[in-house]
Formats: sequence, structure tokens, C-alpha cells
Amino acid sequence: MEFLEFEGKTTEEAIENACAHFQVPSEELEIEIVSVGSPGFFGLGGRKAMIRAAQSQGPEDDLLALAQKILEQTLAKMQEPATVTATQEEDRINLLIETSDAGLLIGKQGQTLDALQYLITKMLAKQTRKKVRVAIDVEAYRARHNEALALLAQKYGDKVKRSGRSMTLNPMNPYDRRIVHMALQDDKALKTISRGEGLYKKVVISPAKKKESREDAAGPA
Repeated sequence: MEFLEFEGKTTEEAIENACAHFQVPSEELEIEIVSVGSPGFFGLGGRKAMIRAAQSQGPEDDLLALAQKILEQTLAKMQEPATVTATQEEDRINLLIETSDAGLLIGKQGQTLDALQYLITKMLAKQTRKKVRVAIDVEAYRARHNEALALLAQKYGDKVKRSGRSMTLNPMNPYDRRIVHMALQDDKALKTISRGEGLYKKVVISPAKKKESREDAAGPA
């Protein structure tokens, strides 16, 4: 939120000038009074009123700014120089990290990135008392990973249809399980189920039985 200074003969006039500049009513401005001003003596020695004003941020903007701040502070504590960009996509906050050492933040098979995403999600939920979906990416790693995971799901799905037997994938985090579920949700010959306890669960791909609806196709609970 960037504040600008505005002057007027009175505080009210300074606020009117701010409203004219931002082209919004005063209710949509964050206003700080710097000086109320004074008329002076017989019009001499008077001082103008001064305020600082900025447009109020909506709930989504506040949430984006907070998510970005939490991640930036966490990276600073890790002594990892990086730039963070935050965007909103439906009900998910996307945080993109630009750094000279992407491999360090990604870790083996994305485990460091997964841990960082889990930590930021929990910290954001604790501060806002809201359930928020957060996706953190470094150098488009997630996009490449998601594509490879979807192809793997299709490959195992084909094996299940040929053999008629269920297959169980290695334990995955909720984000990866959702990719697998979504990759196979339109295949009426298959069903997918998440099994296990804790954060990392296995995805079981099975042949769909007659008149049986897909279980957990939309993703893990």
C-alpha cells in the first residue's frame, strides 16, 4: 500500500483532493492526518492541512500481501536471496520465487519446496484463521513436475485397465495426490482413492465397478 501526501486549506479539503486523485470515495481510502493546519492571524502565517492517503486493499489483496510477506521473511531467515511474486487464481494463492539457487529451494524430488509450501500454508492459516490453498513454485518446477505426474498417472491407469488389477502409487503430499486424481477423473473405467494417515498418503488406482461412482476423484480430503 503506497501512501501519497495531499494538502488543503482544511483537512476536509485535503481529503477531497485525495478522493479526486484516486477517483474513489473517502470510505475507500486509508487516511492519516499529518497536520490539521491553521488559518493564521488575519489570513497571515496560516498553514495548510496535510494528510497521507492510499487506496484501501480488499480482503484478497490483504491475503496476497500477507502470504508474500510471510514467504519473504522465511526466505530471509534461510539467508536465501530471492524475489517473490504473489498472484490469485480462484481459491488458490500462487507464490513464485525467483532465485539464483533454485535447486537448493526445490530439494530432492521437490521435498524442500513441499516442506516450504506446507510451512507457509500453516503460518498463513494461523494468522488469518482461514483455510487457504497455497502453491509455491521455483523456476516453473511445479509446472514440469505436474505434467510428469499426470503422464505417470495415465501410464499406471492404462496398466490397471489392461491387467484388471489395482495399483498403488508411492506416498504423495496432498498437492501431488490431487494431480493424480484430476488426471484420471474423466476415465470412467477407473477410480482413484487416497489411503493412509498423515500428510503423505498413497493413491490407489483401481478398475471401476459397474454402477459404482468414483471415490475421491476430486482430490484428497
